[in-house]
Amino acid sequence: MKKLSELSLFLPAYNEEKVITQTITKSDAILRKVAKKYEILVVNDGSTDKTEEVVNKVIKKNPNVRMITHNPNKGYGGALKTGLYESKYKYIAFIDADGQFDFSEIGKFIEHIDNFDLVIGYRAKRADTGLRIATAYLLKLWNMFWFRFSVKDTDCGFKLIKKDVVDRLPKLKTESAITETEFLIRAQRAGYKFKEVPVYHYPRTTGKSTGGDPRVIFRAAKETLQLWWALKS
Repeated sequence: MKKLSELSLFLPAYNEEKVITQTITKSDAILRKVAKKYEILVVNDGSTDKTEEVVNKVIKKNPNVRMITHNPNKGYGGALKTGLYESKYKYIAFIDADGQFDFSEIGKFIEHIDNFDLVIGYRAKRADTGLRIATAYLLKLWNMFWFRFSVKDTDCGFKLIKKDVVDRLPKLKTESAITETEFLIRAQRAGYKFKEVPVYHYPRTTGKSTGGDPRVIFRAAKETLQLWWALKS
């Protein structure tokens, strides 16, 4: 497997005290194999459990780990923006902190990164509730209707991106469940090349997803209209 010169991995995390140490430990072991220089950035999005305390214990033992904490919670889109803008290395990867992805699959992404600007995962078989799967399908239709944009799995939380893409695109306007859509649309319209790769998706064993929360969906819908107008203008 090709070894990258440097790689930032960021982990959006909200109330993941039970699994965050395991996610960091597993990711660290893989990063040692795939990057000459690396960092793990935990974006603690206003967790109300002991996530911050647990990560601080890890940081004391591992100098490659650091954390940025939001107070108050900004939501997944806010965590995504922080991770993208605060990652410092040439390549940026991210996975959700909840243990539903296996970071060892990063090799699939790395083999394509020389020829593409963004390598984005799609869940070959999604291990989520029927509601979450239905919401994801509606998001795909929503993106097609408003933006004529479609990839297999827009909000799959496993991607590898060249930092140059993040640096050159206009600053993201949204801060909700639509933020990933905004980022990909802006990248596509700027002419950057995508590669989609399948990844495994495992059932969540701890914590609670907020993706199906009506408040989250309403905010994303509101920001969709704002984004549509901004792109049109």
